Amino acid sequence: MISGLELHPFLGSLARLLRHRIDAFPGLCPLAFDPKIEAIRGVADEGEVFISNELYRCKGFRKLHLEIAQIGLGLQILHCVFFPDPRFDLPIFGVDVVVGPAGISAAIVDLSPVAPVLSTKILKGLEELSIPCFKQVRELPSWGTIFSPYVQFIRPVDLTEERHFLDLVDNFLEILHQAVFCSSPNSLTDASTIQRHSFQTSYCLQQKNNDKTRSVLEKAFTPQWADRYIEEVLFECPPLS
Repeated sequence: MISGLELHPFLGSLARLLRHRIDAFPGLCPLAFDPKIEAIRGVADEGEVFISNELYRCKGFRKLHLEIAQIGLGLQILHCVFFPDPRFDLPIFGVDVVVGPAGISAAIVDLSPVAPVLSTKILKGLEELSIPCFKQVRELPSWGTIFSPYVQFIRPVDLTEERHFLDLVDNFLEILHQAVFCSSPNSLTDASTIQRHSFQTSYCLQQKNNDKTRSVLEKAFTPQWADRYIEEVLFECPPLS
């Protein structure tokens, strides 16, 4: 975390939940990365930009990424994605929350497939969940075909819905946690590994179509820096071997 950054209470609760769950994954260890991206500062039209990054890896996942950003005085963003090792039949976990001057404007969570369908274990867990009836459901972006049918993209309207969303994130992570412990890798040349590699690459390429993210980074830094950050930190495609 960036020293002195005071998070919105909802983001703080979500960050603590994510770190608690990350700590429980088997074989967890820090992922080596350029120390310059651990705490980043820049300036955009809206004011100073602060970005902090935490990166790990564990059994079944090539990268667990938690990013927290503040833009000016009024905008805070939490972005978290778990990218699976394509050898494992595990989905991509993702959660993003945006908090503006008027409060929480967007919250999305999903276990996104890396094959035509989610694994039987993941699918069973999601089907058994009781999904809260959120009052303000948001429309997915045009590239939202990468998400599962169970994706929740909402604007929580009160503290009760905030708690429901946190519980939902925790439930998604519990399903994923159980799947990781039961999983075993296929070989690199296995047809299912190759298919999952292709699906995850498509996920990363689609996420890069988010022009809002690129615009903010370009204004705060440079277009070249933004391209590198998106390509190498936010949505790095899985390696071929």
